[in-house]
Amino acid sequence: MPLSPRVPDVPSLQLLLAVASSGSINGAAAAMGISQQAASQRLRALETRVGLSLIARGSHGSTLTESGVLLAQWSSTLVQVAQQLDVAIMSLRTDRAVELHVAASLTLAEHLVPRWLVALSESQQRLGLLATRVRLTAQNSAAVCRSVLCGEADIGFIESPGLPAGLRSTVVALDQLLLVVRPDHPWTLAAHALTVRQLASTALVWRESGSGTRDAFVTALNEWAAAHGEGIEIATPGVELSSSAAVRAAVLAGAGPAVLSELAVADDVAAGRLVSVEIAGLGLRRSLRAVWVGTATPPSGPGRDLIQMATKLAR
Repeated sequence: MPLSPRVPDVPSLQLLLAVASSGSINGAAAAMGISQQAASQRLRALETRVGLSLIARGSHGSTLTESGVLLAQWSSTLVQVAQQLDVAIMSLRTDRAVELHVAASLTLAEHLVPRWLVALSESQQRLGLLATRVRLTAQNSAAVCRSVLCGEADIGFIESPGLPAGLRSTVVALDQLLLVVRPDHPWTLAAHALTVRQLASTALVWRESGSGTRDAFVTALNEWAAAHGEGIEIATPGVELSSSAAVRAAVLAGAGPAVLSELAVADDVAAGRLVSVEIAGLGLRRSLRAVWVGTATPPSGPGRDLIQMATKLAR
């Protein structure tokens, strides 16, 4: 029996699930790698197709209506099965790529990508697929974007909030930046959270220009200033280093405070070697994204499989 015209297409259902997950159409659009306008149009078309109001749109974000929640619940399994079908179809292709060049930012290459690659290899073995040979290059986020744009890398993983023209992206995970100091630093004794102005006026240990960690931190400071209708002057770095490991070592040696990914310093904070300092009113949560060139969805093949695996493991 043929399906009725009411049954939506899978990408529209994926978008609905992304709204439920992110709490906004803008966030869902970013996760799907499309513009907010395109996402809004697709969601309106979905509501028209099913004949129901699915999303309650407000000034502080978007939530699913009762009907939207039910449709999202019913659609979750369908989307998962569609993703499995995609992998199965690719397994039948004789021209499937067996080599994949991945460029990843330094923090991701050190802490997340190896786990994703192992999971991809195990998945291919279970499905009886030819193992993909992966070449991983670790660079800062700006260099990753250049590598993907010029074709040196098939896909990339970045930490920076900005995206050069010509690249598509999707969010694969979230990360928290932490302000860390040695246990003997005066900030560990403060009775109140550090103010943003105190932080901005301090000569920190910084990553180099082009680093995703640095870009995300500067963006957060500028967004705070814009939200408060104030200008903000950021102090000249005390030290600039080219890797999170080097910055971490400098902080441990007493060079000063630094803002680093939680991935890079979680063990040090847990062991008491470093202390995470609270910052009043400054959000340092950031998105980690996959990037590629071409259509709105990642190109089929092992690159797409790796991106899907990364997203799945981050849940």
